[in-house]
Amino acid sequence: MSANIQASCSAAPYKDYGFRNAEPSHMHVRFVPRVLELSGRLGPQVRVLDVGCGNGFTAGLFLARGCRVVGIDLSEKGIEIARKTYPEGRFEVLPADAHILKNLGEEAFTIVLSTEVIEHLYDPRGFAGGCFAAVKPGGRFVCTTPYHGYLKNLAISVFGKWDSHANPLWDGRHIKLWSRQTLTRLLVETGFTNIQFRGAGRLPWLWMTMVMSGDKPAHH
Repeated sequence: MSANIQASCSAAPYKDYGFRNAEPSHMHVRFVPRVLELSGRLGPQVRVLDVGCGNGFTAGLFLARGCRVVGIDLSEKGIEIARKTYPEGRFEVLPADAHILKNLGEEAFTIVLSTEVIEHLYDPRGFAGGCFAAVKPGGRFVCTTPYHGYLKNLAISVFGKWDSHANPLWDGRHIKLWSRQTLTRLLVETGFTNIQFRGAGRLPWLWMTMVMSGDKPAHH
């Protein structure tokens, strides 16, 4: 999971997240069960692309379940850690754009996964389009991002937490705040169908993050 992966069409330079080890982030305990639930039956027949794989921790969970896994990220340090920790996977320093498959020299994937990435992107449409292109027809895209909705936003406002929750002085912080409705719109607009939603962490409607999936039509 990378906090700073940039789509190639973004004009802003990439700033390395600064991964120090192979440990999971504090968010993994929240979203991993939902990610695995929406990923369906896993095994050697499933090929997974982790877009914004960071240090490879999430990719490692799929490797442990027998999947064939490729991870991409712009963090050279994150990729270095992933390669050392999970030598059975493939990890490359690459952007998330429409040329993912060509740059990797790979066929389309059963599952394309992206965790806690899209909230950091200037061009989420370009990113989603790249992920769509990397999913094989009949395959699935699974995406996580911090949840925002009326009740949660109201609570943040009532308790005066916006300056800490969305601090503009923290480099690499979130620049897009997604709700279930806006992320659904992006996925549908991109071409995904059968959109599914899972909230994760905290109480319902005050979720810490959300996990959504969309399927690429089999006839595409």
